Amino acid sequence: MTIKYEWRGDFDNAALNALHADGFGHPVAQTDWRERLEHHSLGWVCAWEDGSLIGFVNVVWDGGVHAFILDTVVAQHRRARGVGAALVAAAAHEARTAKCEWLHVDFEEDLRSFYFDACGFKETTAGLIAL
Repeated sequence: MTIKYEWRGDFDNAALNALHADGFGHPVAQTDWRERLEHHSLGWVCAWEDGSLIGFVNVVWDGGVHAFILDTVVAQHRRARGVGAALVAAAAHEARTAKCEWLHVDFEEDLRSFYFDACGFKETTAGLIAL
């Protein structure tokens, strides 16, 4: 089966909510992803297989040289097959095309190998305030 990656792909809110719930293990929400992304994102990457949304990553930015990836998610039945790394690679490519100079990510410890080894991020010093 061929997986297609699409920058700023046209998706259905219900499909993205279902993918998000599957990937992050929470009940299906009613988030209006389209509105959220149109207002806050440089773009997003959708991964499609046989017409089904199986992966997604959001690329937000500061309007300048910094882009940030959020909500990287792959359907449980498609994990460990390179889909997530391909989503991030496509996001990095498009952020570079938009003249961004930095792509940031934060993540939980269990994703360290994915972001550093599979995606090529480098460790940096950063700060965080829990709000």
